[in-house]
Amino acid sequence: MNAWPEHICGSTTHTRRGAIQNAFRYDVDYVLIDPDMPRGPMLFSRNRLNLASVFDRDHGGRVGEGQGKAWAEDVFAKAGLVPEKILLLAQPRFFIYVFNPVSFWLALEGDKLVAVIAEVNNTFGDRHSYLCRLKDFAPIKASDRIDAQKIFHVSPFQQIAGRYQFNFDVSNDRIAIRIAHLNEGEGLIATLSGARAPLSNTRLVTAMMRRPFGPLRTIALIYWQALRLKLKGAPYQQRPIPPEQEVSQ
Repeated sequence: MNAWPEHICGSTTHTRRGAIQNAFRYDVDYVLIDPDMPRGPMLFSRNRLNLASVFDRDHGGRVGEGQGKAWAEDVFAKAGLVPEKILLLAQPRFFIYVFNPVSFWLALEGDKLVAVIAEVNNTFGDRHSYLCRLKDFAPIKASDRIDAQKIFHVSPFQQIAGRYQFNFDVSNDRIAIRIAHLNEGEGLIATLSGARAPLSNTRLVTAMMRRPFGPLRTIALIYWQALRLKLKGAPYQQRPIPPEQEVSQ
């Protein structure tokens, strides 16, 4: 990957399965950055306010107390991996506001993806991360399915039960991620996909015009879908105490 940040002008889909169904598709903007390389276009900054920015404190560790790449390095090291490169795939701040339903720390050996930390946030201010890997950190292919037990409360309309199934397809020109929540016929399938392109001032301005307020728009759409589920009669699950452990696999 080039040291210059990349822009993923992509789309996300959610398809709820079971007795009460719901589905939606929205366009979304992510950036893919090398945390060791702070360079970027004039309208993008690292650890400094700008039209778009990525702050270390927003990622890695507890919400608001993130340690950035150092945290990801520690998680990978404790699992027995010291990767050649770590990249962060996340929605950037637009001005001062940030919210990432899920962001991803990608561990690479050369151009091979060998592990991923899926950093999941809910609207209650909680965070939990899932370490995704194959045995002996074998390269992850698009066809590989990586399972993890669901232990974190994400949506008040989904139970903390069942398991996640992750698929990662990271190529030189495109990223496609699929997360399926499987729970005895219930659950949902979420996807994120889009082409990779160098981040530019033009792209940032275009994204702001097409999808105003970035992450603030994301959380507004989350509440809109929650209202739709409530009106459809989906049972509401009270927020439980989050798991003490920061990372599971």
